Amino acid sequence: MKKLHAPASNLCIPYTMKTNTKNSEKLRTTWSVLKSLAFLFLLIPVIYVFCSLRFVDLFCFCTKQDFTTHHRSDIILSPPGLPRTDQGHDPHEPPEIKTNLSHVVFGIGASAKLWDHRKNYIKIWWRPNETRGFVWLDKHVKTEADEKKLLPPLKISNDTSKFTYKNLEGHGSAIRISRIVSETLRLGLEDVRWFVMGDDDTVFVPDNLVRVLKKYDHNHYYYIGSTSESHLQNIQFSYNMAYGGGGFAISYGLAKALEKMQDRCIQRYPGLYGSDDRIQACMAELGVPLTKEQGFHQFDVYGNIFGLLAAHPIAPLVSLHHLDVIEPIFPHMDRSRALQRLTLPMKLDSAGLMQQSICYDKTRRWTVSVSWGYAIQIFRGILTARELEIPARTFYNWYPKADYKGFAFNTRPLGKSPCQYPFVYYISKAATTTASCDDDAQNNQTIFSVYSLDKSPHPHCNWKMEDPSRIDKVEVYKKPNPYIWEKSPRRNCCRILPTQDNGTMVIDVGECSEDEIIEFR
Repeated sequence: MKKLHAPASNLCIPYTMKTNTKNSEKLRTTWSVLKSLAFLFLLIPVIYVFCSLRFVDLFCFCTKQDFTTHHRSDIILSPPGLPRTDQGHDPHEPPEIKTNLSHVVFGIGASAKLWDHRKNYIKIWWRPNETRGFVWLDKHVKTEADEKKLLPPLKISNDTSKFTYKNLEGHGSAIRISRIVSETLRLGLEDVRWFVMGDDDTVFVPDNLVRVLKKYDHNHYYYIGSTSESHLQNIQFSYNMAYGGGGFAISYGLAKALEKMQDRCIQRYPGLYGSDDRIQACMAELGVPLTKEQGFHQFDVYGNIFGLLAAHPIAPLVSLHHLDVIEPIFPHMDRSRALQRLTLPMKLDSAGLMQQSICYDKTRRWTVSVSWGYAIQIFRGILTARELEIPARTFYNWYPKADYKGFAFNTRPLGKSPCQYPFVYYISKAATTTASCDDDAQNNQTIFSVYSLDKSPHPHCNWKMEDPSRIDKVEVYKKPNPYIWEKSPRRNCCRILPTQDNGTMVIDVGECSEDEIIEFR
């Protein structure tokens, strides 16, 4: 009898079941590992985002040692050349005080021969107990007791006879004046950031000077001023030179470097003419360029500077010079009285002094140019802003034989025809008014100023349009803004306001609104 055998497949059942069980366990293990890896890969970017946003500090593994491979949200990289704002500041120390007038020391170059006359110019702008500085003279002068409170202290310059001076057209006092900054530095005054040079016939606007200087770091090397109005003067001396009469500023850091080498430098330039070109020669050896600021005015011109002042650059007015050479800035009065008149608007809103704004009387087709704190011009017809921002030639070149091409800037004729000669209104009074109903009185002050028509005769005009001479006075309302120069430069706007008085024009002057432009339409 044959022995029955079970089918082979049946014989393998126990083994196959065991194998399948092992494979299932492996698959489950592999799947668990893959899920864990996937979860880990998903977790890493989540942790990174949390760490970046500083939501969970626990997961941030960034340290100062490995910040190149881990994100640090609390490290702020400054652009090259700018200080890091996250380092070196002690939170317990107060922030550095911004540059103010107490940080500026003036050095005024003067001579005993002209002192009795020119000291009156210094009295106009000098502020006792506020401004700091000295008048440096060639020899002792007599000063009245009551004048000592109105003027800077007087000092006698050191002897400069050891230095060689060979310029046949100049005077050896140039060497003495060129050393004023160094001599002032040697006095060892505390808390000085800027040394400002000027002449005894220079009038400064101190607040505007500070507005210019506070833009710059006094620890670095800065040589700040402006060039001459005469192209030929700049060619003869240098377009890289700050003219001393218009004034220039030297930072404390640069003054220290200058003092160390100036005497050696002066010896190398015996043939130079003046003090300011000797200073510039030393600046060249120190490798320091002129930082030009348009508000410093040398005024190397003759005659009436009305055209220059009525179209002042869009920059704070810092200085006026050559006051004995140019005509009084206001007509029918002497130079000192004319400058005294300017001090009133200077006190009320020095930042806005001489700033030009342009607008149109559309009904009468007049163009109006306001040089705030100084004068207003009314023109028949429509003149563009591009024309009016160019100074009118009311003055003459420093070199009599030079024509209008001899200026270092664009100029224009007074008018294209006698009918377009301006009617000029000079400031006669100004005062500050405050809105009494407002708690914030300081920020709601308005300056009310009046400008009276200059009665000088006008040429005959046959244009059939209304004559501006019917306007006897112009009233201007303006809100002062001492911080306007901390913004990007922009001309103010003016608006003609309605009035019932036929002999008066009323104007509002202020910052231009976003979409406001100077156009006639």
